[in-house]
Amino acid sequence: MAAKNPLKVTDTTLRDGQQSLFATRMRTEDMANIAAEMNRAGFYSVEVWGGATFDVATRFLNEDPWDRPRILKRMMPDTPLQMLLRGQSLVGYRHYADDVVNAFVGQAAEVGIDIFRVFDSLNDERNLETCLKAIKESGRHAQLAICYSLTERKMGGPVYNLDYYIKKAQILQAMGADSICIKDMAGLLAPDDAYTLVKALKQFLKVPLQLHTHYTSGMASMTCLKAIEAGVDMIDTALAPFALRSSHPAIEPIIVALQGTARDTGLDLGHMLKIGEYLESIVPRYREYLNQTRLSVIDTNVLVHQIPGGMISNLVTQLRQTNALDKLSQVYEEVPRVRKDLGYPPLVTPTSQIVGVQAVQNVIVGRYKLIPTQVIDYCRGLYGRPPIPIDPDVQRTVLNYTKNNKPIITSRPADLLEPELDRTRESIKDFTQDTGDILTVTLYPATGLRFVMQKYGLEVPS
Repeated sequence: MAAKNPLKVTDTTLRDGQQSLFATRMRTEDMANIAAEMNRAGFYSVEVWGGATFDVATRFLNEDPWDRPRILKRMMPDTPLQMLLRGQSLVGYRHYADDVVNAFVGQAAEVGIDIFRVFDSLNDERNLETCLKAIKESGRHAQLAICYSLTERKMGGPVYNLDYYIKKAQILQAMGADSICIKDMAGLLAPDDAYTLVKALKQFLKVPLQLHTHYTSGMASMTCLKAIEAGVDMIDTALAPFALRSSHPAIEPIIVALQGTARDTGLDLGHMLKIGEYLESIVPRYREYLNQTRLSVIDTNVLVHQIPGGMISNLVTQLRQTNALDKLSQVYEEVPRVRKDLGYPPLVTPTSQIVGVQAVQNVIVGRYKLIPTQVIDYCRGLYGRPPIPIDPDVQRTVLNYTKNNKPIITSRPADLLEPELDRTRESIKDFTQDTGDILTVTLYPATGLRFVMQKYGLEVPS
């Protein structure tokens, strides 16, 4: 008997799964070899691009990032391909001008992206406007995401309470989202909170609701089941070899758990095991990137300090570079203080780096004695509007540090940016006018330019 309300599943193996576990080093060739089997699997969508994949392709893999979706789309014609977009920051680390956003979305649609999951690190919906319009004009699916965050152990408190998420979802739906995603990047969404949140959102949402959660804390599979019970339409999972740890719940046990119920996925367990065997066969190529410093496959500490795994690795690197690794516990204590000072931003790229770098400087040099440019830009409003206002004393200290008296920005940050593409196009016109190349160089002026020059034989790969 067919399920009354089958759960739809987005597979993250080829993007967030490998990004979470193997530092995004999976090569397109290894994806292409299993793409036909994944196309037959029956997933709602397969996430193949976005996040760090674009940067890593040019910086480390010597691959043209635009080739990956082209290749996979040819081999997966029946399955929607999905990407993660950082709002006005696209796949980079700063806001780009609207002409760059429009061109990027158009090019991504052309090379095979069907579903764009778009988020903003501050949940400032103004930073999604240009992306949304461009996605609609490309005739693609715009999934707008809300970054899930906490100030307490569980959902609630003065900032990230149920009312906050309901209001954000209402705004995104009114903007024209084709679907909405709860994006739990640190794996902090507890099972009972997932049930409460999904149940509340489903009461008024007219568009589908998806849950994206990481396994980092160990709660993700339980959280997914409670969200399913509450009526969530889609969830993110990965194939078992690329699941768990800081990745996502594994799809295989979820298939069995829901089999014969009203939410039966309809996915074939045997087919998943076949794909899993292939993934196991290629894992040795990437094993060096897997974090094997702990026996546990979950980070129980994240239940206390709530710092995502990727942010922790950055903190450790910064402290190691200054021979101050012994101060890691002090940095853990300083991170929530800095986050509170800066208006409780969700800890996701790039705000996780902004909070983390300042916390490290505060511990090593003294509180706000040394202030990075990113923190200054953040306090000027160049990243958008924080969930609550920045502490006025801290903001004053940060802005006085520069002594340049530039005004605080309250408008949409990108409104202040001049068009960028023509400048890049002119700078590389002697060897390429390809739109993908122009975008690559615009997004990454140093590493992107080096890759494009190597692509045309103007520089030898190191």
